[in-house]
Amino acid sequence: MSLPARIVHKRRATITDLPLYYSGHLLKKLTKEKDFKKYYGELRGSTLFLYKDDTQDTYTETLDLEGLKSMELDSPYQRKEPTIFTLTLHKEEVQLKMENADTGEEWRGYILTVVKKEIPSKMQLLPGQMLLLQDALDQERRRIRARPALPPRPPFLLSASSSSPTPPKDELDHCASALPACFLSVTRQEAERMLEENPECGSIILRPSTLAKNYALTLRLLTPSGPVMKNFRVTAINSGFVIELDTPVTVSSLDDVLQYFFEKTEYRLHPYMESQLYDTCINVSPAPKCISVTSTTPKIVPKAQVAPMLRSQNKAELLPPPTKQEEDEYLVPEDQCPDVHNLKPVQMDGERREVLKIRRENFYTETDMMEATTKTNEATVKSHSGTAQWITESAAE
Repeated sequence: MSLPARIVHKRRATITDLPLYYSGHLLKKLTKEKDFKKYYGELRGSTLFLYKDDTQDTYTETLDLEGLKSMELDSPYQRKEPTIFTLTLHKEEVQLKMENADTGEEWRGYILTVVKKEIPSKMQLLPGQMLLLQDALDQERRRIRARPALPPRPPFLLSASSSSPTPPKDELDHCASALPACFLSVTRQEAERMLEENPECGSIILRPSTLAKNYALTLRLLTPSGPVMKNFRVTAINSGFVIELDTPVTVSSLDDVLQYFFEKTEYRLHPYMESQLYDTCINVSPAPKCISVTSTTPKIVPKAQVAPMLRSQNKAELLPPPTKQEEDEYLVPEDQCPDVHNLKPVQMDGERREVLKIRRENFYTETDMMEATTKTNEATVKSHSGTAQWITESAAE
């Protein structure tokens, strides 16, 4: 049983979160394909959403027209003949076929208007159709001015054009900090391979989608028949994110997206976290024999940065020349004087001078007496020697 058209339209608006400009049946194929496939198309913003039929609420394919390079008509305009347009995008060429020329002209007008942000010239449309086209252009301009920042794109999806402005570093850091830890800039094939080869690291990866403003989830679910890989699309809207299921689910953040899947799988899923390997021992291999461990170069000792203390050759160089000392000066002995230059004469009073004078006189008197006694004794000895010698000589005679 198909859903009412009102509910289908509301769900599409919720999932895409983009204004609808034009819709209708068309056929689409790649240039390398032979046959056209029938779709129901909706031009919302600058993206063409393709549905299997007009009763489906979740789109099957999308075409991002922001990178449209050209839109060429394959055959001359004929009112009653089908019209085929070739759209040249960044990575592919797509052909769109409409059943009649009037419908094809409307499609061409809306597509070029939302891409170029101006109404093309020489349009074969009625005045009422031109007014609707102008209204779509005004809506698109308002949407561009109020459009939120896009989520960070992985390296393999970045445009090679250098003319596109680079977002500020602070904005990139803020976006990266808001992403869950299991967000990886990988493709669907890489995510499935990582989950298959490293099941111990986790079972769910959040990754960027190939569509602008979209994310994707790659899961590895364990079933009785074995592990199964599943991929889900997550669309970013102004109020949060939409998980595109049979019944779309709207949440406020990417963490809530993960939490929803955890709850639905009874916490059998775990975020994918790459394990970090650490070494547990230090192994140092011996040096090769051809390499000498000890160096033959003498070690250079750094020189002291402080100037050495100069020492004199002998003590005499430091002493001043001797000077004549006066009798009334008293000097400190040399061996008790720490500094000769600081030596000062000491003036003695009169009483001490008299005492020293008396001591000198007594010293000289005693010395003279001792010298006289010594001379007397020497004379006595000589006289005794002479007498003894005379007596010896007389006895011999």
